[in-house]
Amino acid sequence: MAGSVVLKSGIDFQATADRCLELALAQAGGDMDSVRTCVSTGYGRKNVVPAKFTKTEIACHGKGCFHFFPMAMTIIDIGGQDNKVIKLDSSGRRIDFKMNRKCAAGTGAFLEEMAQRLDIALQDMDGLARQSKQMVELGSFCTVFSATEVLENIRQGRKLEDIVKGVYHSMLKRVLEMDRLQDIVVMTGGVVAHNPYLAEMATEMTGNKILVPPFPQLTGAFGAALFGLEAEHNPISRKS
Repeated sequence: MAGSVVLKSGIDFQATADRCLELALAQAGGDMDSVRTCVSTGYGRKNVVPAKFTKTEIACHGKGCFHFFPMAMTIIDIGGQDNKVIKLDSSGRRIDFKMNRKCAAGTGAFLEEMAQRLDIALQDMDGLARQSKQMVELGSFCTVFSATEVLENIRQGRKLEDIVKGVYHSMLKRVLEMDRLQDIVVMTGGVVAHNPYLAEMATEMTGNKILVPPFPQLTGAFGAALFGLEAEHNPISRKS
């Protein structure tokens, strides 16, 4: 990967997209004149002015994952605001997908809320969960009720690492129950990139082989880049 930048979107998606492109090009040693095709994806894809065409997150995650693992699979993408379960057949064709948009549980926002309740840095959660010897199981999927449970466990003197692992477990249960998994499962997204223990726990919980592509936070962007390369040779592939 020649260049990549991750910034908070803020309130001006267009300005942030422009800044990301500027910084990524600087990393790659190029400039706008060297860009042959620009493809946008994600919630802010309509705000990327240089984009020649757009692709959905679903399509891009499927494309990126199949590049690294060319086989039938279930893709679990855990993002900051939603999570997705995408199914591909052995040719990489999408055969089904589901999204969770109505609740923060099972997303990065859930982890952020729990870190705040536990008064720990978000980046410290993965290391703490790995230290757990006796996980605290949370009974609720709801972010609000889970927060109440976390506070009650703190009051009871339960160990911090055991609570954090319980938070991970609760989050994974919510995601894994969205749909039946195929034998091969690929996990992507910034949450997995920064909390790799989630993939290990998912293996234990499901018995499935869990794969994680390189740079899982950028899998969707990589898929968009692949669509861009295809469009250079076949303009019909620009259709979403």
